[in-house]
Amino acid sequence: MGLDDLVSKAKGALEGHEEQAKAALDKAADVVKSRTDDNADKTVDDVVDKAKEFLDEQKRS
Repeated sequence: MGLDDLVSKAKGALEGHEEQAKAALDKAADVVKSRTDDNADKTVDDVVDKAKEFLDEQKRS
């Protein structure tokens, strides 16, 4: 099983569950922000935003 196979399986698992994945990203971000300095909050938010954008792009394709 190659990397392409893993990516395809991950996309298949997320298909139709994008909103749940976004909610999980938000929860994970809250946990990370609660355990790190306030200086990291913007970085965490930026990463979560990029991940959500990626989910939206995958949903369209």
